[in-house]
Amino acid sequence: MRVLVIEDERGLAEAIVDGLAEEGFVADVVYEGVEGLWRAVHEPYDVIVLDLMLPGMSGYEVLKRLRAADVWTPVIVLTAKDGEYDEADALDLGADDYLSKPFSYVVLVARLRALLRRGAPARPAVLSAGDLALDPAGHRCHRAGREITLTAREFTLLEFLLRHPDEVVSKTDILEHVWEEDFDGDTNIVEVYVGYLRRKIDAPFGRRTIETVRGAGYRLSGTGR
Repeated sequence: MRVLVIEDERGLAEAIVDGLAEEGFVADVVYEGVEGLWRAVHEPYDVIVLDLMLPGMSGYEVLKRLRAADVWTPVIVLTAKDGEYDEADALDLGADDYLSKPFSYVVLVARLRALLRRGAPARPAVLSAGDLALDPAGHRCHRAGREITLTAREFTLLEFLLRHPDEVVSKTDILEHVWEEDFDGDTNIVEVYVGYLRRKIDAPFGRRTIETVRGAGYRLSGTGR
């Protein structure tokens, strides 16, 4: 499996490449954003490890341009330890997963293998359910022609639900994908944010897009009704 590592901290980048080689991956490394984008677009990789803080072009911009070019290679981004908003912004732009520095190489390899198992299905630039539309790259949400303002967390939650239309997703699923895998706070935070979304995307339009499935989780109607 070919991995592209885009990371400007040379010591870290080389350690990642060496570690991946020991696990059977073929890894290439690029130390700045412009070349990283070119390689990601023009060469075949199975997965990309992308740092957000890069010289030449930021990881955010690399990710945005990559998805705008309809390149859906799975991407795991590397963020600062306290970069909660970095993680949310990266997911909004089309990242598939993230790791906060410092991280365990065992966890990195496990995450990469998980992304490889999922593959890279083509994803539409704009996600929709009936007259509800969400543009991850442009970070915009509309319903019935009206723009809806969402916080970063609300946006990421809605995107996750829209990527799983008509599926029941549990609180655990939501916490792992919208918050973080080791979240140890009150799980009722999910109910709170679902409530926020309903007040913004449903109540003003007389809709019930997000359904509570008692004892199981939540389901977003693929028709937006």
